[in-house]
Amino acid sequence: MVKRLYWKRGLPWIVPLGCLVLWLLVSKGRLVPAYLLPHPLDVCRAAYGYVFGQIGSQPFAGRFINDLLNSLLRVLLGFSLAVVAGIPLGVLSGRLPLINRLLSNMVSAMRAVPGISWLPMAMVWFGIGVKTTVFLVAMAAFFPIYLNSADGARQINPRYCQAGAMMGVGRWRIVVGILLPSAMPQIMTGLRLGMGIAWAYLVLGEMTGVPDGMGAMIMDARMLGRLDIIIVGMLMIAASGRLCDLLLYHGMRFCFMSARRMT
Repeated sequence: MVKRLYWKRGLPWIVPLGCLVLWLLVSKGRLVPAYLLPHPLDVCRAAYGYVFGQIGSQPFAGRFINDLLNSLLRVLLGFSLAVVAGIPLGVLSGRLPLINRLLSNMVSAMRAVPGISWLPMAMVWFGIGVKTTVFLVAMAAFFPIYLNSADGARQINPRYCQAGAMMGVGRWRIVVGILLPSAMPQIMTGLRLGMGIAWAYLVLGEMTGVPDGMGAMIMDARMLGRLDIIIVGMLMIAASGRLCDLLLYHGMRFCFMSARRMT
């Protein structure tokens, strides 16, 4: 039983460790030039300097905390806007045919437009800075949240809500205690997809001349030819995105378990 538990915990690390071993072998055998793929040790040294280095001692030294906080702020602002708009509109669209007919064509058409196409318009509207990045993040995260919320609400058996109404349950309690928990698997999928896309579009927004943030750091590293720092930035974004995904998943489970206990 203990061995099986260790095996399950170690299973997700097999592919990353395999990629690391392959990277080490490629770098050790010089199969790829160092200017195209730096050695993992060089990347580790660059990461240590980026996180723990003294600011000003070398390029990118000590920038991590400031970049992380600014990137997190932009992601959370944009993602929050997408959630506030996406979940209510999605649930209404899934439950009310009139709302679905009203929004479906518009949402489908806008979803087909690549996110990068919104960048020039956003820069004209908001200029270079936080507002443009937040707008791009919100636009990108909205669609998976809306579509999954609508799909989850649409699949709920109407008899559940009718049974609640016959038992004297108020509309608010029906929404919180029946509708949202029943649709939560699909809503959760939309939220997690939206969070992942939010981090991707964060980098796009921060590459437009923003002075701080992990996307800005990657762009600065490209200008200086620092491929090791670019890889560090990619790894930091991957780790931050995974951490946000875990926090979102467990936080939503806790919130809705508490909400159902109060109804």
